[in-house]
Amino acid sequence: MNDASGRNGNSSNVRNLTDAIRKVRVAESERTDVVVELREAERTRLDLLADELRGVFAEVPGDDDQFIFQVASGTQPRLWIDMTSLVIMGRDRRTYRFVKDTRLGRTVILETADLDDMADCVTQYVAERIIERERAMEGDWLAKRIAEQDPPARPEKTAISRLRQAPALQPAPAKIHPGWIVSAFLGGILVGAAVLLAYAWVHVG
Repeated sequence: MNDASGRNGNSSNVRNLTDAIRKVRVAESERTDVVVELREAERTRLDLLADELRGVFAEVPGDDDQFIFQVASGTQPRLWIDMTSLVIMGRDRRTYRFVKDTRLGRTVILETADLDDMADCVTQYVAERIIERERAMEGDWLAKRIAEQDPPARPEKTAISRLRQAPALQPAPAKIHPGWIVSAFLGGILVGAAVLLAYAWVHVG
């Protein structure tokens, strides 16, 4: 009895749920602060990269709408270059990763901790995309120009022109059956023999 009362009277062994909840909340708050700080650090590094590329973004033709150039916040901050390419931070929060989504999956174009190297790589990528777009537009214009200068012929006219250009068909020679040849040859022999007999009968007889 005395032992039980002694244990209950010892304040060091008392379990207080309120204190436990408070400790859990403090720990979660500290973890959240760390996550927020890391996220803000990633956002800051991406903002620095965006500042380096601000002049490049400004030189993109106004009618070229394939680029986004925007830092997006979220669970993982990212700098969008276009609809399929973006820059994110690596697990160490110090390394830039320039990635592109393709039909075969996500491809890493460059991974580096150097801000200048990443800015140069993104600039090169933007230049290549602009040139690709110009070539595609030039190809479309050229195909349209050729179609306007030389419109395709109508199907019925094409068929008629082919018939007119085709050589005239000559009638095929009639085939002679071999039996007729043999019969004619034998008939000629018989007629010749009859003529010789008649000639001899008249002159000799």
